[in-house]
Amino acid sequence: MRAFTCPRCRQLVPFEAVSCLACGTGLGFDPEAGEIVDTGGRALCANGLLAGCNWLLAPWEPAGGLCRSCRLTRARPHNADLAAASPTGEAYRAAEAAKRRLVFQFLELGLPVPPHDGERGLAFDLLSSAAEPVVTGHADGVVTIDLAEGDDAHREQMRRELDEPYRTMLGHLRHESGHYFWTVLVAADPAMGEPFRALFGDERSDYGEALRRHYEQGPSADWVSGYVSAYATAHPWEDWAETFAHYLHIRDTTQTAAAFGMLVTGPRLDPHMMAAPSLEPEDHFEDILDHWLPLVYALNAVNRSMGRDDLYPFVLSPAVVTKLAFVHRLVRSVRGSRPLPVP
Repeated sequence: MRAFTCPRCRQLVPFEAVSCLACGTGLGFDPEAGEIVDTGGRALCANGLLAGCNWLLAPWEPAGGLCRSCRLTRARPHNADLAAASPTGEAYRAAEAAKRRLVFQFLELGLPVPPHDGERGLAFDLLSSAAEPVVTGHADGVVTIDLAEGDDAHREQMRRELDEPYRTMLGHLRHESGHYFWTVLVAADPAMGEPFRALFGDERSDYGEALRRHYEQGPSADWVSGYVSAYATAHPWEDWAETFAHYLHIRDTTQTAAAFGMLVTGPRLDPHMMAAPSLEPEDHFEDILDHWLPLVYALNAVNRSMGRDDLYPFVLSPAVVTKLAFVHRLVRSVRGSRPLPVP
């Protein structure tokens, strides 16, 4: 995420800002410009109150409509279930906030995010398991998210039951959207089939049987040497989705560090332990990694100083780095939509 400032007084403001606390200017995010702007005379997303959305409509779009992010939500709980103080309403707003960050990153990377038309494109079903059974997953471009994942207690319980080191709403969205982008970046190009299988395995193997075996037997003892997470061992599709999600984690965090001028120099005895991330797109993933490793080492150390778990509790083996570099090359090759400008 980039750093944003009020266009009037230049005070730092968060991505979710609706007004500047310093000068009172009404603010909103303009997805066409990729900036937080003054809302004067601009049409706001109709989901401002319901979803806490601060995105603006394009100048050519009629007032009263939904923004580029909210249009991607295909299904959600009824308005009556989304009262301001209701757990479902709070979880829904948290999910939409995470989705806006996800969509921003897609636009920033130049990844195509066309709304689902029934056959192609991307859509999100944000549903509550309090009303009916919900299975988080992806099918044919539709990402389904159980809003219960927005509840800290439920998410922590699931994290412990599944022995996961990391579990967040944004992480779920990144993983499940990774399944969608497999169809866009890999499946749509016949030339990508063999390179993909050489790294991730044969995705044509029985998916249901692979998941059953994973949950019954678990990963092999040495899984960390070839996979970014234990769940990635279940099937090549899950390996891709986990790797894609981690690629987004890394790109977003290093961009944030660059936007705020974070510099990690490390101990004086190790002059190579330095991170100076750049806002400019990197051609090679190895260049990103050179900044990521010392940066995340420092961030993990800060978390431990506060008595918290590591911010990024994962090991990137050489095999995982090769997979991440593969994702990076595919993302860099996409020309589906223009990246947002770098200020």
